[in-house]
Amino acid sequence: MSSISRYTDFDTFCTLVQAIGFLPVNFRLMSGDELTFTVNTLAGDGIKWHSGDPEHDPWQWRIRVLQERDNIAYAKLFDRKTGYISRKWYPVFLSARRSGFSFNEAYVSGILSHTAKKVYELIEQYGALAVHDIRSLGNFPGKEKSKLERALIELQMRMFITVCGETQKVSAAGEPYGWAGTVFCKTEDFFSECFPLSTQLDPLDAYDTIRKHILKLSPEADEKSIKKLIYPI
Repeated sequence: MSSISRYTDFDTFCTLVQAIGFLPVNFRLMSGDELTFTVNTLAGDGIKWHSGDPEHDPWQWRIRVLQERDNIAYAKLFDRKTGYISRKWYPVFLSARRSGFSFNEAYVSGILSHTAKKVYELIEQYGALAVHDIRSLGNFPGKEKSKLERALIELQMRMFITVCGETQKVSAAGEPYGWAGTVFCKTEDFFSECFPLSTQLDPLDAYDTIRKHILKLSPEADEKSIKKLIYPI
């Protein structure tokens, strides 16, 4: 890890994601220690979470990276928590996570829930949707909020949808209001060129490629933790 420099601002962070290939925001090994290559562990001097500073607040970068870079994806990708994957490594994770299944094949096989299917079909129909629009269009009442959240995580972890921005609700008068909501789109619409590449990779070979890279970066990682980091379960 000594060869991997720490990030100190937005630009060095983006460079680091490209150099490493994938970066969880945080990830605990089975030993309880935090993985040595995470957004948290690689923060350098001057980094201040939730400060509102666009150059030194990693919380600001989850959307900024989507607006200003075309080679980094952000979503809940690692152990149901957020993280980043570069365009270069995206096909490798797609192969390992999807095992060559289309959405319909994954659903029929029982991998995906009925709620996930409902959410995915809404996003497919509209191209991109904010969480509040998914809730409204899908008729998800407040009591089903947790079910919707689980479905969104399920689809992100399986890499069928990804975060592509954020937007506010709009009033009847056409005025934006309230907190900005996360917007999701299909991963095919985000990194379309990655899918032909992913189908050329054997899923087990893809897993092994990621596994070897993790051990190169973090030799102390155990096999159970590695599996937890790579797979969506």
